[in-house]
Amino acid sequence: MKVILRKNFNQLGQIGDLVNVKEGFARNFLFPRQIALIANDSNLKALEEEKKQASTKEAKNIESANKLSAELEKVSVTIPVTVGEDEKLFGSVTTKMISEALKEKGYEIDHRKIDIQEPIKALGIYDIKIKIYADVTASVKTWVVRD
Repeated sequence: MKVILRKNFNQLGQIGDLVNVKEGFARNFLFPRQIALIANDSNLKALEEEKKQASTKEAKNIESANKLSAELEKVSVTIPVTVGEDEKLFGSVTTKMISEALKEKGYEIDHRKIDIQEPIKALGIYDIKIKIYADVTASVKTWVVRD
């Protein structure tokens, strides 16, 4: 029996895959748990329509991510910190601090998307990578200055 998967299923495949399973497995396990649908003409047409909509949505998301990336490349943020002797910071600059500084500039960026390779523990200028979308990243110039 051919079925269309509605959810990812480790043993069978991904969402939207057309797979061949035994009739009892489909009727007793997949259908009651709404993991799969019967592969008839109407369900296949609906699957194709969903795939078209998903690809259109993906293209829009990538386009908006590229636009945001281009805007963020032009932005620089300044983070004032308290320093002690030898120009060393008390603590370090965190992703939350950078996120708050970007928020003040009008950009809502989740702190988990900000990638700091090594802890920032000194004054200076740093290029911080921000993961905007799957393969779209931006680099924001961050100035760490004395408070």
